[in-house]
Amino acid sequence: MPRAMNSIFRDTLLALWLVTGAGMPALAAPVEIDRIVAVVNNSVITAYELRNQVEQVLRQLGGQNVPPRRVLERQVLERMITERALLQIAEDTNIRVDGPQLDRAIAGIAQRNNMTPEAFRKALEADGMDFGAFRDQIRNEIVVSRLRDREVDSRVVVTDAEIDNYLAGNGQDAGQQEEYRLGHILVLTPEGASPEQLSSLRDKAERALAQLRQGEDFAKVSVAYSDAQNALQGGDLGWRGQAQLPTLFLDAVKTLQIGAVTDILRSPNGFHILKLLDKRGKDAQYVVRQTHARHILVKTNEVVSDAEARNRLLQIKERVEHGASFAEMAKLHSDDLSANRGGDLGWLNPGDTVPDFERAMDALRPGQVSEPVRSPFGWHLIQVLERRDQDVSQERRRLEARRALRDRKAEEAFDDWVRQARDRAYVEYRLEE
Repeated sequence: MPRAMNSIFRDTLLALWLVTGAGMPALAAPVEIDRIVAVVNNSVITAYELRNQVEQVLRQLGGQNVPPRRVLERQVLERMITERALLQIAEDTNIRVDGPQLDRAIAGIAQRNNMTPEAFRKALEADGMDFGAFRDQIRNEIVVSRLRDREVDSRVVVTDAEIDNYLAGNGQDAGQQEEYRLGHILVLTPEGASPEQLSSLRDKAERALAQLRQGEDFAKVSVAYSDAQNALQGGDLGWRGQAQLPTLFLDAVKTLQIGAVTDILRSPNGFHILKLLDKRGKDAQYVVRQTHARHILVKTNEVVSDAEARNRLLQIKERVEHGASFAEMAKLHSDDLSANRGGDLGWLNPGDTVPDFERAMDALRPGQVSEPVRSPFGWHLIQVLERRDQDVSQERRRLEARRALRDRKAEEAFDDWVRQARDRAYVEYRLEE
């Protein structure tokens, strides 16, 4: 949006937002209802939106590890700007989440909290959260997840040679490696940053490190300084196996004592500080429960809606229950590459399929056909054929190595892609106005 238009837009809003005293009672003094704190491409972030997000973060922190209000506002605003830039990319490329999809996602969250959707809503509202804002937050998270899957995760490739090198070089089985729980602070550096910018950003990282070494709580420093996606959750990366960590991180934490922090680490996308929160050995488990399953997939697109895809599968299920061959139905109706095999997916290990698919599959008895199941790929009808416990020592080691390498590459690629998307966005700050 050109600056002249920004100025006109702002002045128009202020004219609407200010109540003048002309012809009004004396109590009607000028009152500012809202104002713009940032412009991101062709949209704006208002002070009201920022306040809501800050209050949500404060509720999550529970009064602990809270930096000064002004510092927190700036950190939250930066994350809102990045999210708004990603959401605009998603909108421009037709990634949408409709009402029924959102309802199912929230129902799933409620179920994982052992609540009905209505009870979950009441619990959120009792905690002071606006349910409409919560729905918007979940919608945005789903959209960004789908954007990541399309733009980054689906393009990550792990070669057999990389797996061979990993298994040959680590000196121990993939399933027996140590795992690390790390805290992470990232100070992002934009592409093509000038020496002055890099110096300023390194100074920022140095200030964060100095506070940590003076005993400041890591989560508080993360909230105040980090540009990482999980900064407002205290920067906790959770448990990561060795193969899931970049070599830069692994080399830095291998000899670190629990509770210690690294020096500043430099990577292409910024300055990093790590804290070793905990570590543990990981015992190999080579006997796994495998499921032999088949499915029929109906993909959604501009022509086929969610409702149409689901109804189509309900009709197919009814035909199967009345004697039609599942395999023949898959050959005729499935949009998956497995269609020519009657939808047969072979023997599946835990983690081989996306979580929504796996949860539905695990709930089925052999011979049973599921209700239509939604996944990022579309709508599925699943049938479990049989189950077995299988020793998959060699296969599993390679699978674990592939998954760990893929996760590591995908995370690095997504961080880099987000940085580039943020750098390309037009951003105008108005927080100080």
